[in-house]
Amino acid sequence: MNTLIVYAHPEPRSLNGSLKDLAVATLEKAGHAVRVSDLYAMGWKAAVDAGDFGPSASNPLRVPADSGRAFDTGTLTPDVRAEQEKLLWADTVIFQFPLWWYTMPAILKGWFDRVFTYHFAYGVGEHSDVKYGERFGEGTLAGRRAMLSITVGGRESHYAERGINGPADDLLFPIQHGILYYPGLEVLPPFVLYGADRVIDFPDIAKAWERRLLSLESTEPIAFRRQNYGDYEIPSLELKEGLEPVGRSGFRLHVRP
Repeated sequence: MNTLIVYAHPEPRSLNGSLKDLAVATLEKAGHAVRVSDLYAMGWKAAVDAGDFGPSASNPLRVPADSGRAFDTGTLTPDVRAEQEKLLWADTVIFQFPLWWYTMPAILKGWFDRVFTYHFAYGVGEHSDVKYGERFGEGTLAGRRAMLSITVGGRESHYAERGINGPADDLLFPIQHGILYYPGLEVLPPFVLYGADRVIDFPDIAKAWERRLLSLESTEPIAFRRQNYGDYEIPSLELKEGLEPVGRSGFRLHVRP
């Protein structure tokens, strides 16, 4: 198995850094090939601008169209092309980061903004009266798996159904469904470490993380509904009447029972 770890934390000696290092060691020991994109160490440029697209940039700048044209003509900047090549190499992608202000660090969001270009991660496939592009279960990255490994400062109860921060599944839905599943990645249940600021027993955490890593190939992905497989009306993309499970609403409608 080829595994890409996209790591976003500014301190190598952090808990996130330890989890990243353990993932590399565990997977390599198990015979897997591992590559790491350490965004802070790479000095990753987070902001999209005309420089990303070289001669394909227009004036005024049109990010989707320009990024697609640059992808098609091979004029994306080398750093973006390198990350796209890593994604195509990988069977599994692990994103290791702390949850800051209910989402990922800005540098990682900038990685998605720049790497998930038009004609690579979106804007692919047939667009017609019966099919609205290849996305949400189809697309360039179909056949690969992804998993979030995140650290959270608050207690697990803070992120429960009645917790003040809201359910973790809801907070992660925009990332797991809207970013990862959109271009076809099958999304595994996340590895969430709560109370990260008060960790006192790393050996137990390490054992749990190793178990998850060694079961990546056998873990069932989250059962998100596929866009073009009959559950949604085209082109409105509304869930068809009668498919909503009893007692479910909101984001949960888009996960099969």
